[in-house]
Amino acid sequence: MPTIHYTDDTGTTVDVTAKPGDSVMETAVRNGVTGIVAECGGSLSCATCHVFIQEDQVEDLPPMSEMEDEMLYGTAVDREDCSRLSCQIKVTEDMDLHVTTPETQV
Repeated sequence: MPTIHYTDDTGTTVDVTAKPGDSVMETAVRNGVTGIVAECGGSLSCATCHVFIQEDQVEDLPPMSEMEDEMLYGTAVDREDCSRLSCQIKVTEDMDLHVTTPETQV
């Protein structure tokens, strides 16, 4: 089963078993993970699901789209090289992903 490890800005980690095909954002919202607001519900129009991918896992993910790249410039906390929008990351069968949420999304 795929697992997403969500760490908040204080260092608290919540491990969630995810469903393949769902997004990392949907998994967080469905399981009450704090730190992901997801105001637009995953339509790539708000950037309130910003996460930092564990650096050694960035290359394991599909590349971001041009639209996601543009949206990351509108995050409440400055983007980093490992920034992604969790609504754009689809869970795969063998995923074991570590993400950190920023201090704030709004």
